[in-house]
Amino acid sequence: MTLSNALGFTWNRETIPTIIPAHSIERVCFRFHRMLAEFVWDASMLEGNPFTFPEVKTLLGGITVGGRKLADQEQVLNLAESAKFLVSLVKTGQFELNKTIFTQLHNIVARNEALEWGCFRGEGQETNYTPHVSLGEYGRYLPLPTLAGGAILHDRFMQGISVLNEHVTNVFEKATIFFLFGALQQFFFDGNKRTSRLMMNGILMSQGVDAISVPAVKLHEFNEKMVRFYLSKDANEMIAFLFHCHPDAK
Repeated sequence: MTLSNALGFTWNRETIPTIIPAHSIERVCFRFHRMLAEFVWDASMLEGNPFTFPEVKTLLGGITVGGRKLADQEQVLNLAESAKFLVSLVKTGQFELNKTIFTQLHNIVARNEALEWGCFRGEGQETNYTPHVSLGEYGRYLPLPTLAGGAILHDRFMQGISVLNEHVTNVFEKATIFFLFGALQQFFFDGNKRTSRLMMNGILMSQGVDAISVPAVKLHEFNEKMVRFYLSKDANEMIAFLFHCHPDAK
């Protein structure tokens, strides 16, 4: 099976960056931990969360912020907990590109927010509802249907990571392609982009490459490019965008 058939989209492999430096695992995990508040705030802004950066720092310091909804607070805390869990996996050599890690991260990041969390669509109690991705004026994107048992999504995931592991050796390419794979296939009822970005950063950091955070100031650019990706199934623009979000591209 070809990469495009297994993953659902295409890209020009000749344009993938090859000059991103690698460091020690300790170094990249230290940087990620040191910038945890920035990573969490950036991710929360992409979700439309109203917490400001100072409020995120306050909340991560163990102090509640008055006047904010509990759901918004929990989303921020879930982002922080899932990020810390990811770092612990990378530090101890336990991170792998597999379904177990993917669902473990989702179990934290989408807790009490998604319809169900910690399992693929169809693997839990809900077996009929299929979510969609709103594309604004362009309508909506419909992923594979939710079916009892979730076999269709399980098979798609296993095919996707199989071809990635077999054909993609460039760590930046593998990481960003997995993010787009997870975002496109919508394996979960909600939290797909958040969980897939965590996996992307796990792939990077486990190979000594610094993690990527999409800056809050690039929120609209990110959304516009993701809409075009859903419409065209062409990943080139998003790969270039993510590269320019990497600290070593600046």
